[in-house]
Amino acid sequence: MAASELYTKFARVWIPDPEEVWKSAELLKDYKPGDKILLLHLEDGRDLEYRLDPKTKELPHLRNPDILVGENDLTALSYLHEPAVLHNLRVRFIDSKLIYTYCGIVLVAINPYEQLPIYGEDIINAYSGQNMGDMDPHIFAVAEEAYKQMARDERNQSIIVSGESGAGKTVSAKYAMRYFATVSGSASEANVEEKVLASNPIMESIGNAKTTRNDNSSRFGKYIEIGFDKRHRIIGANMRTYLLEKSRVVFQAEEERNYHIFYQLCASAKLPEFKMLRLGDANNFHYTKQGGSPVIEGVDDAKEMAQTRQACTLLGISESYQMGIFRILAAILHLGNVGFMSRDSDSCTIPPKHEPLSIFCDLMAVDFEEMCHWLCHRKLATAAETYIKPISKLQATNARDALAKHIYAKLFNWIVDHVNQVLHSAVKQHSFIGVLDIYGFETFEINSFEQFCINYANEKLQQQFNMHVFKLEQEEYMKEQIPWTLIDFYDNQPCINLIESKLGILDLLDEECKMPKGTDDTWAQKLYNTHLNKCALFEKPRLSNKAFIIQHFADKVEYQCEGFLEKNKDTVFEEQIKVLKSSKFKMLPELFQDDEKAISPSSATSSGRTLLTRTPAKPTKGRPGQAAKEHKKTVGHQFRNSLHLLMETLNATTPHYVRCIKPNDFKFPFTFDEKRAVQQLRACGVLETIRISAAGFPSRWTYQEFFSRYRVLMKQKDVLSERKQTCKNVLEKLIQDKDKYQFGKTKIFFRAGQVAYLEKLRADKLRAACIRIQKTIRGWLLRKKFLRMCKAAITVQRYVRGHQARCYAKFLRRTKAATIIQKYWRMYVIRRRYKIWRTATIVLQSYLRGYLARNRYRKILREHKAVIIQKWVRGWLARTYYKRSMHAIIYLQCCFRRMMAKRELKKLKIEARSVERYKKLHIGMENKIMQLQRKVDEQNKDYKCLMEKLTNLEGIYNSETEKLRSDLERLQLSEEEAKIATGRVLSLQEEIAKLRKDLEQTQCEKKSIEECADRYKQETEQLVSNLKEENTLLKQEKEALNHLIMEQAKEMTETMEKKLIEETKQLELDLNDERLRYQNLLNEFSRLEERYDDLKEEMTLMVNVPKPGHKRTDSTHSSNESEYTFSSEIAETEDIPSRTEEPSEKKVPLDMSLFLKLQKRVTELEQEKQLMQDELDRKEEQVLRSKAKEEERPQIRGAELEYESLKRQELESENKKLKNELNELRKALSEKSAPEVTAPGAPAYRVLMEQLTSVSEELDVRKEEVLILRSQLVSQKEAIQPKDDKNTMTDSTILLEDVQKMKDKGEIAQAYIGLKETNRLLESQLQSQKRSHENEAEALRGEIQSLKEENNRQQQLLAQNLQLPPEARIEASLQHEITRLTNENLYFEELYADDPKKYQSYRISLYKRMIDLMEQLEKQDKTVRKLKKQLKVFAKKIGELEVGQMENISPGQIIDEPIRPVNIPRKEKDFQGMLEYKKEDEQKLVKNLILELKPRGVAVNLIPGLPAYILFMCVRHADYLNDDQKVRSLLTSTINSIKKVLKKRGDDFETVSFWLSNTCRFLHCLKQYSGEEGFMKHNTSRQNEHCLTNFDLAEYRQVLSDLAIQIYQQLVRVLENILQPMIVSGMLEHETIQGVSGVKPTGLRKRTSSIADEGTYTLDSILRQLNSFHSVMCQHGMDPELIKQVVKQMFYIVGAVTLNNLLLRKDMCSWSKGMQIRYNVSQLEEWLRDKNLMNSGAKETLEPLIQAAQLLQVKKKTDDDAEAICSMCNALTTAQIVKVLNLYTPVNEFEERVSVSFIRTIQMRLRDRKDSPQLLMDAKHIFPVTFPFNPSSLALETIQIPASLGLGFISRV
Repeated sequence: MAASELYTKFARVWIPDPEEVWKSAELLKDYKPGDKILLLHLEDGRDLEYRLDPKTKELPHLRNPDILVGENDLTALSYLHEPAVLHNLRVRFIDSKLIYTYCGIVLVAINPYEQLPIYGEDIINAYSGQNMGDMDPHIFAVAEEAYKQMARDERNQSIIVSGESGAGKTVSAKYAMRYFATVSGSASEANVEEKVLASNPIMESIGNAKTTRNDNSSRFGKYIEIGFDKRHRIIGANMRTYLLEKSRVVFQAEEERNYHIFYQLCASAKLPEFKMLRLGDANNFHYTKQGGSPVIEGVDDAKEMAQTRQACTLLGISESYQMGIFRILAAILHLGNVGFMSRDSDSCTIPPKHEPLSIFCDLMAVDFEEMCHWLCHRKLATAAETYIKPISKLQATNARDALAKHIYAKLFNWIVDHVNQVLHSAVKQHSFIGVLDIYGFETFEINSFEQFCINYANEKLQQQFNMHVFKLEQEEYMKEQIPWTLIDFYDNQPCINLIESKLGILDLLDEECKMPKGTDDTWAQKLYNTHLNKCALFEKPRLSNKAFIIQHFADKVEYQCEGFLEKNKDTVFEEQIKVLKSSKFKMLPELFQDDEKAISPSSATSSGRTLLTRTPAKPTKGRPGQAAKEHKKTVGHQFRNSLHLLMETLNATTPHYVRCIKPNDFKFPFTFDEKRAVQQLRACGVLETIRISAAGFPSRWTYQEFFSRYRVLMKQKDVLSERKQTCKNVLEKLIQDKDKYQFGKTKIFFRAGQVAYLEKLRADKLRAACIRIQKTIRGWLLRKKFLRMCKAAITVQRYVRGHQARCYAKFLRRTKAATIIQKYWRMYVIRRRYKIWRTATIVLQSYLRGYLARNRYRKILREHKAVIIQKWVRGWLARTYYKRSMHAIIYLQCCFRRMMAKRELKKLKIEARSVERYKKLHIGMENKIMQLQRKVDEQNKDYKCLMEKLTNLEGIYNSETEKLRSDLERLQLSEEEAKIATGRVLSLQEEIAKLRKDLEQTQCEKKSIEECADRYKQETEQLVSNLKEENTLLKQEKEALNHLIMEQAKEMTETMEKKLIEETKQLELDLNDERLRYQNLLNEFSRLEERYDDLKEEMTLMVNVPKPGHKRTDSTHSSNESEYTFSSEIAETEDIPSRTEEPSEKKVPLDMSLFLKLQKRVTELEQEKQLMQDELDRKEEQVLRSKAKEEERPQIRGAELEYESLKRQELESENKKLKNELNELRKALSEKSAPEVTAPGAPAYRVLMEQLTSVSEELDVRKEEVLILRSQLVSQKEAIQPKDDKNTMTDSTILLEDVQKMKDKGEIAQAYIGLKETNRLLESQLQSQKRSHENEAEALRGEIQSLKEENNRQQQLLAQNLQLPPEARIEASLQHEITRLTNENLYFEELYADDPKKYQSYRISLYKRMIDLMEQLEKQDKTVRKLKKQLKVFAKKIGELEVGQMENISPGQIIDEPIRPVNIPRKEKDFQGMLEYKKEDEQKLVKNLILELKPRGVAVNLIPGLPAYILFMCVRHADYLNDDQKVRSLLTSTINSIKKVLKKRGDDFETVSFWLSNTCRFLHCLKQYSGEEGFMKHNTSRQNEHCLTNFDLAEYRQVLSDLAIQIYQQLVRVLENILQPMIVSGMLEHETIQGVSGVKPTGLRKRTSSIADEGTYTLDSILRQLNSFHSVMCQHGMDPELIKQVVKQMFYIVGAVTLNNLLLRKDMCSWSKGMQIRYNVSQLEEWLRDKNLMNSGAKETLEPLIQAAQLLQVKKKTDDDAEAICSMCNALTTAQIVKVLNLYTPVNEFEERVSVSFIRTIQMRLRDRKDSPQLLMDAKHIFPVTFPFNPSSLALETIQIPASLGLGFISRV
């Protein structure tokens, strides 16, 4: 199809726009070839005539269909061009808040300038193991792809991250390294991955700075190689750096900062360790204040400094080296403050004792005078001699700055070198992944040497990128076997040659640097002469001779030549470096050792220094001047070499590209500037990738995907069985031009725009079908509506007409009545109105007339007064005018006369000058003088007359003045009297007025009182009527209130019930949490146990030869061999819980810890009692041995043994009693679960307190009995021993104590031999002392006789006591003991009556022992009181536990070995229905029944749980034999063998399920036949006879319960591993309902196909697997409740994994996919119904997934829709709801996108919801499991043992 055919009416296109770069428009009419103008309609409503270019006649770019907008991969777009790419990125970034997008092999990352929750551990786990196209674009997906390819292809990988400053390069590289560290882990215990991540803070502090574009801009490039071993675990890393911006150390532009480390030092200056640096505020230093912005908003430099130091410590840099680094940095700051004074134009000096320089020299430990001298001078060496020349102030400042830059660069290299040494691994590196964080293409208003190097590096990287993209395209075409046509792509090799070839820019620059008088101008001229007009990529600016232009791949850049030579040479005065090298500061000379390796601060082996350029691994050895030459290499030369090494490394790896885009220059979050984005897209190569893809066949579909998408365009006859041929036939009909597509082996390749054309055809076909369906449906609906409306209208008319007739009659009657009423009413109203108007008119007239008269009077008065005022004013004005006129006239006359006088004077002066005038004047002068003399005399006479008249007038004036003063005083007095009189008149008038007012007020009050009386009367009447009405209202309100109270009572009852239900649910949740904690502890314990076993096996493999010497057996083995080691077993097992007590206390709740401590204490008391009994038995044996040789007293020893055996029987019976009471206690606790049961006074509480009391009493009794027995033994020994045989008996007691300390059999055998020798010695001694004994024989015989009598009496008493009840038995035994002690005391008094000293010593020893025993009893009392308190606390909280908790939670602490030996009390009951085996056949039994048993055969052919029944019947036989060692050995072997089987075949579901079922059955058997009433309710009488008779295995039940929990968790892990690969494919990708969701076009990153191929899983696969799991569990006889819990866990895994993938896959969030998910969930629910598992809670675990599917399907437009969504999605978090709405993508054109405003509305409504901010569900979560008691109805005596089990050596009893 021709491209011009697509330009039809309503087609949308892109046109250029100066503001928005590209603007969307719509065609108003079809385009015809030859048209020069397109009529367009813009989105803002304006119409536009778009003129086509007459030369190219190119049509504007077409817009992609809306369903393609927002795609994850830009290559999936049908039209591949710049506006499509820009629009797609903008929609994803602004509307969907997605910052990552694929562009073929490139990941485009847009900086959001906001923290996003998409980098957590759960997101890393979600992307781990996934294919790159299966999830939404992410930096983790690129990292996973690199890691996977490294492991699969055994090839090194590289991730190239580039972009502008502030685009997020460093952060992207950091997240990639975090992913590797998290996924791979470390191969050693050195935590290499932590060190790799710890290098980031250090490098950021010394290499990053604030710029106008970025607050944390990397001012250097770096390439980090992360090394892996053969198991693909991190073993080390290596870092290379490129082109550090050294000029920033000495200069910063406005609003920029120096490197972060300087500001961190200044912020931490007040720390004690930094006092010596003498730092202060950053504004005090020249090198840190130039930018004027020392603080970054939101960044605390002091905290950053702490993190930097912590990272240095983690990397092994010692504190001394850290302080050395900080000293050098502080010295650089002080060096910047050094100032120079000009002496003349060519020299300068530094002020003496200059403080900044002095501090610099102190910190660097160099000589002040020497440094001061060389800062102001330099050395010039010629062939003949050397000169020292002073330098100017400007040159000195430049030299100072050059020195600072050089020191910082050396320190930077030193730190990088030592970081590499720490990260270096001694293990051989198998492969590596490199992460390149390098600057992107840069162009500014002024571009210098740094921009030139950066753009040179980007040219090289772009060339490598183009070649790689071209290679991938070629491989794809060759793989699909389609014709390969050469694609023309931009090759920037000419630009690279211009820069780096011979006589290139860099070559000419280096050559000019070698010239003695080379300058930037001469170098520019050489460039013009060499390249101008010879290379098309090189240009010269028109208005400049000091600049040049290079045409780069991204844009033209103009470089200013000024500073190129200086920056390339990077010169530093050698004398200054020598001064620094001579420093006493040990670290400083290390920085300038070029050929020597620096000392490592972490004592690690050196891996080669990594400088700005990569140095060789081995130092070169040559001439002494060679180092100086190497030092003089230019920066350009070094950069070119390092760049070549980098390209070699990248070419040897598989590259992965990340292009970071800066959306705006103002760092606004989620703000997109199209102009800036387009500039960066052009510069980073993304558009070049698009161009290469568009030049070939960018759109690629598999045949199945094409068929599924465009099935609607096919007719039924076109559909063939072979999909490939069907697609070929259809395409030949749809697209006539065969060059627009190609058929590959598995895919169809389309040219650009063809998919859009097919989408248009598909949309047209669907639109036509929709219109036809709508037409039919609307017609049917309207006809149905019309008939319904007709019927309704007739009915309505009938009723309306009848109603109208009735209303008309009523209207007539009312009209007549109303007319009469109106007649009278109108008459009344008019008459009343007339009266009112008449009265009002009269009143108005009176007021109006009075008002007019008053106004007329006031007017006359005003006119009269105005005339008077006018008269006076006019007179005043006339006089004023006259005076002013006279003044003006006089003034004019004066002026005129003055003028005339001046003229006359002038004339007179002129005349006076002439001689003749003087003569004329002189003629009559004498006459005039005489005349004047006479006039003077006359005037004098007149003056005298006037003076006389003046004196007379003054006298007259004075007299008149006195008269006037007296008259004035008289008038003032009269005026005051008149004022007083006037005041009196006024006061009298006021009083009269007041009296008048009072009179009027009194009259008014009288009237008001009368009116009030009338009003009060009316109000009273009204009030009575109102009260009556209120009374009725109150009655009604009373009834309403009563009703309301009833309703409130009901509501309160309901709320109380709801609260009770909620509290119950909360208690259940708490219980589940406790179970989960406990089971997690078990899981962790099993994991540690497995790790311990693995380590043990490794140790056994490593240690082949055992150590010589005696090897002790394990406690478990020793327990099987000898009963004497029982105490050692107890000691060992008591030590184990003490070691595990700390972690258990942190996770186990308080109530359980109290209960565990209580039961542990009870167990300890029982063990202590057992130890005392064992000690008593050993003493009996020792006494027997010592007395065996005494032939004279056999009867005495027999009576004593008889007595002691009787006491032991009594102790055993009491021990049994205590155990029974303890079982009753446990039973009472396990049977009650309600909170009321455990309250004080409740049965369970009373049982607890009674049992505790009885235990304490029995403890006292046992202590007393032990005391009595010990005292008897001592007394008997003292009575038997002669006086002179003290030493011998002392020796025998020592032997007795030694025997007590012996533990194992070997020691007992040695002790037995020694005992024989001792007996022989005693025999000889007894023979020699026989004579002395004969004298006492008679006395002893009498004593023996008395003892016999006493023994017989005690036997009778004990027999009587055994027949009594327990309470009476205790009292009788106490009375008996008191009597016996009294008699014994009397006996000893009689015995020692003759020897008071012996009696006194006996009494003293007795008192001492009594005191000791009293202290022990006090301690026991304290312990009992403490236990009582703990029991009270436990009794309050035990109601929160269920019955099953006592079965699941261990009464003891968690231990390393689950076979802890316990004290097994004996029971006296009958036995029957058992299996007998020999002790030596135990291993064979375990081997045949557990280790080598195949579950499949047992499950199919035999009864479920047969191994459990066989094991229990063997335990019953051991119980019948009363052989505790056999019971313990069998149970221990069974548990260990089950663990071995699960460890060996733990991945097999059948094996794990089989042993979970048998373990539970074994546990139920131990409960069912334990003899406890709570477990015997469902037993038959025959089964009750089979209960255990001698042993209580309650603690072994707890051990088996823990084992069952571990097996359950392993079963969950197994089924999770089996289901995990099926879930996403079956629940999301597979199209269960065919044809509902069409496949959208995909890009180069192909996702897993949604069509069911042979290797993909479907929903049926999941259902078949669920059926398999269920059938296996049923065959094994697993408990139904346990099956429900397993199914619930399986459904949770399915729902969590499905929802997590849905939240990370944009292509799955559509309306049709929501329908597919709901259908799949309904199938799972149907499966639950079929299996009768709807009440298992499995359906509730799918609720989040169901709500997510509903969210995809509901309307998402109005506020009502938002409210519905908020109420519906209560199982989803706010983050999940917003994520689904952001990802929602239409698959067809008929769907609409979710608007941004709607999403904001949802967020506003959900802002108060308190839920987890976590986006993904925890798919690894395991629900706590319980094992409800499930008794078996199978009789044990009916079980037959099949011969196939190979158990012929056991027999039924």
